[in-house]
Amino acid sequence: MAFRISSGRFLAGLALTGFMLAAAGCQSGDNGILNLGFGKKDPTAPPPPQDPKVLASQLNAYCPRVTVRDGTAFFNTYVNEVKKPKPKLKKTGDAAADAAAQAAAEAAAATPPDDSARIIYQASISDVTRDCSRADGQLTMKIAVAGKIVPGPKFTPGTITMPIRTAVMHGTDVLYSQIHQYQVQVTDPSVATQFVFTDTNVVVPAPTAADYQAYAGYDETAPKATTEKPRKKTHRKKTVATN
Repeated sequence: MAFRISSGRFLAGLALTGFMLAAAGCQSGDNGILNLGFGKKDPTAPPPPQDPKVLASQLNAYCPRVTVRDGTAFFNTYVNEVKKPKPKLKKTGDAAADAAAQAAAEAAAATPPDDSARIIYQASISDVTRDCSRADGQLTMKIAVAGKIVPGPKFTPGTITMPIRTAVMHGTDVLYSQIHQYQVQVTDPSVATQFVFTDTNVVVPAPTAADYQAYAGYDETAPKATTEKPRKKTHRKKTVATN
């Protein structure tokens, strides 16, 4: 009988201990030492990393963004400046006075002239956009450039030509680059003239990732057509030496 009572007390004590441990586990929260992973997830835990793969639907909808690089949003033209010959400095014999006069002349020559009175027109790009389509493993883009032309003091009504370059790059690789001599008719020198240029011939390989970059802007470094005529070759007659 004593054994049964002791066993009953032992089982009752074990049950009470289990209840206390369970209660302590509930009060400790999900971050407690008794958390066995069966509770709710910690709301402050960072989300699992997302799959970096790009879906085919997202890639098909990808159209490279067009950017105007620094220094290519404006294009100014000026009348040719007539360079004045440098004045000849007469030496006075005084080394200090001659050096001061020479320094003053060099400083005056280094000062940039006021070009505002020589401006023919100023052109600027205000907005760029694009449109894309895919076919046969190629990406075809339409790059549009919008801007305005402001006539200057030396402007006369007529047709002006602006060098606009469009390009598409993949990292450092140039996939497409073309300069366009775009012409605009300007008839009223008192107001700005709006223009829209569109390059519809941009064709590059279809991208396998969203890592293409398109550019549009003025390019003043475009080579100009030469007007020089080739020189004629002159043949000299060989003279035979006689003894």
